[in-house]
Amino acid sequence: MGKRLLVLLAAAMPCALLAQEKWTLRRSVEYAVKNNISVKQADVQLRISELQLKQARLNQVPSVGFNTGLGTQFGRSIDPTTNQFTTTQLLYQNLGLQGNIPIYGFGQLKHAISAARFSAEASLKDVERAANDVSMNVATYYLQVLAAKEQINISEVQIKQDLAQYKDTKSRVDAGALPELNLAEIESQLATDSISLITAKATFDQNVLSLKALLNIDAGDAFEVDTPPMDQIPLESIADMQPDYVYQLAMANQPLQKVNELKIKSAEKTIQANKAAMYPVLSAGYNLNSRFSNSLRTVDPSTLSVSGYRLVDGTVARYNNMDLPVYNATVTYDYQSLPFGKWWGGYGRQIKDNFSQAVGLTLSVPIFNSGNTTRINYQQSVLNLKNLQLQKDQANQDLQQNIYKAHVNAVSAMQKYYAGERSVVTAQKAYDFATKRYEVGLLSSIDLLTNQNNLLKAKLQQLSNQYEYVFRMKLLEFYKGQGLKL
Repeated sequence: MGKRLLVLLAAAMPCALLAQEKWTLRRSVEYAVKNNISVKQADVQLRISELQLKQARLNQVPSVGFNTGLGTQFGRSIDPTTNQFTTTQLLYQNLGLQGNIPIYGFGQLKHAISAARFSAEASLKDVERAANDVSMNVATYYLQVLAAKEQINISEVQIKQDLAQYKDTKSRVDAGALPELNLAEIESQLATDSISLITAKATFDQNVLSLKALLNIDAGDAFEVDTPPMDQIPLESIADMQPDYVYQLAMANQPLQKVNELKIKSAEKTIQANKAAMYPVLSAGYNLNSRFSNSLRTVDPSTLSVSGYRLVDGTVARYNNMDLPVYNATVTYDYQSLPFGKWWGGYGRQIKDNFSQAVGLTLSVPIFNSGNTTRINYQQSVLNLKNLQLQKDQANQDLQQNIYKAHVNAVSAMQKYYAGERSVVTAQKAYDFATKRYEVGLLSSIDLLTNQNNLLKAKLQQLSNQYEYVFRMKLLEFYKGQGLKL
């Protein structure tokens, strides 16, 4: 039985950690804010909102665009420069520069910019909200890790006491001073306390894994938290934590409340922008255009030949007071392709001669479009504002309830902590008296173990009371806007 207990104890004892820098609460919170996935997602949304604000501002800038087309024509077509029909293969190019300048749109662009600006500010505060949520979760698991670590320490001390009692009782049993039943009872208690140690270690490992997940650290990486002296952690007086006062401070500094306010302002501007979209828009436009064309073939001079002449009826030429008949020569010839260097002959002159300009005003009057989207967008934005206002009211109500509940829990935790101190002192006295009586043979081993268990339970309960008291007070400090610190 003794050998089996030693094997069980060896499995329960914590392994030595490699030398490494310990994680304080401040370091854990800062690391989580930089690496937590939820915070990173909020940061991505912030950058998207900033781009949307940039786009809204650029919508005020006059637009300008350039276009050009280059190609060739075959068969019977119209020369884009002479506007005459031709059967000659042509090379052509069109060039155009056009733009639009918004003049008046009932403030649609201005309101859209304001809505995007408020939305970007809300996204910035939402990053703070995500960081706050992560910080609170980190603090919760951090304190749970510390509590589990202390439970391991208490269990190890308890096992050392069991081993000392086991050794003492065994010597007495071997000497015939005590019956073997006393030794069996000690062995049973030692096995029970060893299981408690294993359970405490499992709880500690689970809490560490949860904390690593919040920090976005690989589950297999070495990790050790710093254990500050709990009795040296500064706590404000509960008298300075009245719930109505804390609530007023929280309304002014909690990021979620600021996010809701900014989202409502953005929604109000969106309503104004969507309403303006239902009115006419006046803008100015301009166009600058030019074109070029050139034949890709020319007559081959070496193939020119006159095959005859034909009298042009009704046409005479007067020369030296004489009317002379006019003949047309019948000429035959072949075409040859122009070399590439001559395709662009006269390019600059044509671009200059064909240059045209146009300037005008455009009034766009929305009457009806498919789906009536402008009016639907306006109605949706009105409903969205109402929904955001309800979200704000719900968030404020939840905040108030959470603060009042936190205050009640803090008062209760403080009372349990002070009551637990008296319980530990009483249990310790009872155990000390029981130990002395057991040593002189006036108390049975079962009674000694009962007092020992009572002391262990009192210490574990007081440990839980202490961490709960610290956490509840730190939660109220968090709502006051003082951050998280140990």
